[in-house]
Amino acid sequence: MKILLTGATGYIGKRLLPVLLDQGHEVVCCVRDRNRFPTEGMYANPKVNVFEVDFLKDLPSSEEIKDIDAAYYLIHSMSAGTGDFAEMEETSAKNFLKLVEPTSVKQLIYLTGITNEEELSKHLSSRKNVEEILGNRKIPLTALKAGIIVGSGSASFEIIRDLVEKLPVMITPRWVNTKSQPIAIRNVLEYLSGVLLREDTFNKSYDIGGPDVLTYKEMMLQFAEVRGFKRRVITVPVMTPRLSSYWLYFVTSTSYKLAVNLVDSMKIEVIAKDNNLGEKLGIKAISYKEAVQLAFQKIDQNSVISSWKDSLASSYADNSLLEHINIPTDGCLVDRREKKIYGDPDQVLKNIWSIGGKQGWYYGSRLWKIRGFMDKMVGGVGLRRGRTHPNKINTGDTLDFWRVLAADKKNRRLLLYAEMKLPGEAWLEFKIAEKNGEHFLQQTATFRPKGLAGRLYWYAVLPFHFFVFEGMAKNIVNANLVAAREFH
Repeated sequence: MKILLTGATGYIGKRLLPVLLDQGHEVVCCVRDRNRFPTEGMYANPKVNVFEVDFLKDLPSSEEIKDIDAAYYLIHSMSAGTGDFAEMEETSAKNFLKLVEPTSVKQLIYLTGITNEEELSKHLSSRKNVEEILGNRKIPLTALKAGIIVGSGSASFEIIRDLVEKLPVMITPRWVNTKSQPIAIRNVLEYLSGVLLREDTFNKSYDIGGPDVLTYKEMMLQFAEVRGFKRRVITVPVMTPRLSSYWLYFVTSTSYKLAVNLVDSMKIEVIAKDNNLGEKLGIKAISYKEAVQLAFQKIDQNSVISSWKDSLASSYADNSLLEHINIPTDGCLVDRREKKIYGDPDQVLKNIWSIGGKQGWYYGSRLWKIRGFMDKMVGGVGLRRGRTHPNKINTGDTLDFWRVLAADKKNRRLLLYAEMKLPGEAWLEFKIAEKNGEHFLQQTATFRPKGLAGRLYWYAVLPFHFFVFEGMAKNIVNANLVAAREFH
């Protein structure tokens, strides 16, 4: 069968793709930017095709996908903003229907949130509205409704992980006593693939959840138990939604916008209504503790496929990020370093591909941490996002407070774009060049200042650049990471 997969570079989409391929399907992956789509591993499978489309803009012709059998709708915009995501989600859903209606599609499959309470958060209300839009057409819709998804790299998992691992004693708001029914990512994928073109699931909606109904407090304590930590959670009634959002923002790796939407949703109970779908599909529900254990198996094996931090939602409001692939020259301030490579250039490439995260930036680790803390204090992302894999990078991934714009191993080039708070825009590029039979590392930091404040900022940090960028270039050329970790 031929399947259309939206959100193909998102957290769920990246994990569903190999499942569909294992089942023998041909998959057309919808992406907003073709350059973000990896070209190695499973993505090089001849049964994988790329279809470039932005569901917030004019749609391309549907000729390429006219013969699809089913389509997954995995688009969301929870982290895009605190007020406009509902309108964006509605626009995306309507445009999605315009795209698929002229095709031969027989089923739409939509992963959404559990919406059984009378009073819903803005996020859940928006998801319910999208379900109604998708279900109000002739194409049969199967809606799967989940609460917290537990898996390596999921937003809920990583936030709870941050809280549990960093805070022996937690002073928490009242919403930690809200009940939820978490579900393991493995079960979510089994449901998503299991309902595919099953006519007995057409035009039906199913709540999907794990076997445990837990409060957020219980989830944190059970998480700590799995990890072998002793933690104490103290609930206080004085933390307003704004304070709760700041609390999540400063302690965890979430953005403030996402924290606001999460807190808004965490006040609502998300408990699944009973149904027989799991029994019909032969799915064995995984407990919360087991889901946490399975997630850490993936982390320990460095085999995390996707992370919520790497996802640029297709309904993301600011498309300008995709325009930064071409580094400007006019009006820019540049720090350029070139170092001759006396050893193996492939090893230097491995060093470049391992930069950031736990490995660090090869020089001035404390200075990088201070810069990350300063960024966090002014509302930026800081360094806490880290990286998904210790030595694999894909275009579009997050790398501490950078976004990967180009990860071209063939041409030995890594281009990063700064997502920190700056009075301007910044790029950091690493290239291995060959001249007269010799190899050189070319490291270039480019800054395009905005007004006088931008220029003052650049010259204020210029003394640090001399030490940090110079030391970083030297150590990338000289560092040997082979003994530390295997590179693929």
